[in-house]
Amino acid sequence: MSLEMSSLLQIVVDENACDLHLNVGKPPVLRIDGRLESLDVDVLQPEDTEMYVKSITSEEHMQKVQEIGGSDFGFAYGDIARFRVSILKQKGNYGMVLHLIPNRLLTFEEIGLPTSFKDLLFRPRGMILVTGPTGAGKTTTLSTLINLLNAETNSHIITIEDPIEYHHQHKKGLITQREIGVDVPSFTEAIRRSLRQDPDVILVGEMRDLETIEAAVTAAETGHLVFGTLHTTGASKTVDRIIDAFPPTQQEQIRSQLSTALLGVVSQILLPKLEQKGRVAAFEIMVNTPSIANLIRENKTYRIISDIQTGSKYGMHTLDSHLFTLYSQKIISYADMITSAQDPDSLAAKLADEMKGKKR
Repeated sequence: MSLEMSSLLQIVVDENACDLHLNVGKPPVLRIDGRLESLDVDVLQPEDTEMYVKSITSEEHMQKVQEIGGSDFGFAYGDIARFRVSILKQKGNYGMVLHLIPNRLLTFEEIGLPTSFKDLLFRPRGMILVTGPTGAGKTTTLSTLINLLNAETNSHIITIEDPIEYHHQHKKGLITQREIGVDVPSFTEAIRRSLRQDPDVILVGEMRDLETIEAAVTAAETGHLVFGTLHTTGASKTVDRIIDAFPPTQQEQIRSQLSTALLGVVSQILLPKLEQKGRVAAFEIMVNTPSIANLIRENKTYRIISDIQTGSKYGMHTLDSHLFTLYSQKIISYADMITSAQDPDSLAAKLADEMKGKKR
């Protein structure tokens, strides 16, 4: 006997799971604090997953699944929660992943960003990138930044998302949220159109191709504050990813544009807490100083990490240094610190040196 869809969604909310997986041949599976846990119910049959999919999916999205094998959309579970839904076909059967979108926006302090980074949000123009792997909490961080601007500035904020996850209300600012495939056909088209809609701030939900990246950089150069995301880890890799998206003949130009347009990069991952439920974000913070701008222009991005290491007065720190701090504060485990580090050998050596120093 399979559970009703509403019962499954309630379990996700009650357990504070971030994802619900519905696949044939397995009971419903929750992801809690980064780990997969199967519910103690019957294994799902093809008719079960089909029933679940059809219970929350519109005819338009069902048609998409038939044509291209999948579809993504936002879904509200009454007033209790919102989910980002991904429908898929596998081995001829329906499957589904529902990602819980927290219904409370976190504060700047709660997400753990240094207060010095807040100054960048009040610049009149430029680009701020939030990067990290899938499931790293990028959307939550961006929603916090947008909510802060909405509450504290008299700005017109346009968000371009696929799908819309957090629903923002008008506060001191005016907010327009556009969904790809519903309100506008593509990110590139949405950015171009937005420039005629009197924006102060533009959020680009995903910078996934050359045209979108080009349009976002242009918007940042022409007097707008632009937020964007990339699936990269680390500031230097983020800069490289943007430049490498362009053909070789345009790379010198984009390096020059990026060196002036880029304000900062937040690169993040999520890790399970050591002695309590929940997860914590580890960040790498880069602020674009004249020195870093010069490194970007001269194609010496491999030296950016050195500037971040010595840039604490600007609020910068590397991912590894933040991991070390979280471990030292007993917030994360040693294993998670080492496996998540960009340079695990150096981090292990740093810890060993510190332990030797304490013994003296």
